[in-house]
Amino acid sequence: MKRFKKFLQTTLLGGVAAILPIGLVIIVFRWIIMLIEKYLRPLVDLFETSNRMGTIIVYCIACAAVITVFFLIGLFIRTRFGNLLMDYLESNYLIKIPGYKTAREVVKQFFGSNKSFFSEVVLIDIFDCGTLMTGFITDDHGAFVTVFVPTGPNPTSGNIYHVSREKVFKSKTPIDTTLKTIISCGAGSGEVFSNMSKDPLPVLKNEEKPE
Repeated sequence: MKRFKKFLQTTLLGGVAAILPIGLVIIVFRWIIMLIEKYLRPLVDLFETSNRMGTIIVYCIACAAVITVFFLIGLFIRTRFGNLLMDYLESNYLIKIPGYKTAREVVKQFFGSNKSFFSEVVLIDIFDCGTLMTGFITDDHGAFVTVFVPTGPNPTSGNIYHVSREKVFKSKTPIDTTLKTIISCGAGSGEVFSNMSKDPLPVLKNEEKPE
């Protein structure tokens, strides 16, 4: 009876584990479709369609139009004038929007950009109780290290801590991989721990301290 019960449990869990990722993908795609439908409806309503297929065709055309606009914007930014204009807008206006800088860095990480104010992935024991938080070093002051600890599943918000070096443990995990664990509310954090240094950051000598 115990074997039969165990067989049912493992089989049921195996089925759930196999179907759940597919279900999550369907949910995400459904959310994207609903989002597209919500924001494109005013544009679609400009065209009179007599059936469902006609409406779907109009939505497809609208999506293609939006993608084309994104492509043209990207093409413009690749030009010298477009690049200068984007830099001007960022440095004078966009950077003043709360959360814009962090959101920009997160997007750059996912699209393969190497430029980031996140220098290294670390685990920090802020309260000295053995509870570790995933964070990113943003500045090094010698005795103290500034660490940004993002909140999951939204890594564009979080808290800034100035932590003493003995409470900071480096991890060799790539920044983009760590961001994915934060977005997934900690799932996949095993890699962060497996790459974690056993010893905290070494205390710098006077001549080694950053200026």
